[in-house]
Amino acid sequence: MNNFPTHPFGTDITDTSILSDMAKCRSWEDKYRLVIQLGKKLPALEQSLKNQSVDIPGCESDVWLVWQEIDGIYHFSADSDARIVKGLLALIMAKTEGKTREDLRKLDFDAYFDAMDLLNHLSQSRSNGIRAIIDQIKKI
Repeated sequence: MNNFPTHPFGTDITDTSILSDMAKCRSWEDKYRLVIQLGKKLPALEQSLKNQSVDIPGCESDVWLVWQEIDGIYHFSADSDARIVKGLLALIMAKTEGKTREDLRKLDFDAYFDAMDLLNHLSQSRSNGIRAIIDQIKKI
């Protein structure tokens, strides 16, 4: 794909650094702010990439998810029109970046989100949307 970012953030944000930052949060409000901040670091997708995005059934917000595979390694980018969803996408992008197909299938997103104690604080529709995004990634 043209204009595809080489890393979803263009930085070294990783699932490990996110878990470390989440562990420092004292309250759900602190975690919520961190998720929003991470979403702001996720670059907006260009319209040409949005046009190539897969549909994510079950998401109430607009979500665009694209990927490319280079030599067996997958690179993802995503965007949303909702700030909290974009932040949650940032968490997912950090977990999935640079993985092989087999690695993606083995990822334990439940443990990842449990470690952050996030899903208990999200609405049912947001949780369903997150699961739909993860399901789409695992179908690759």
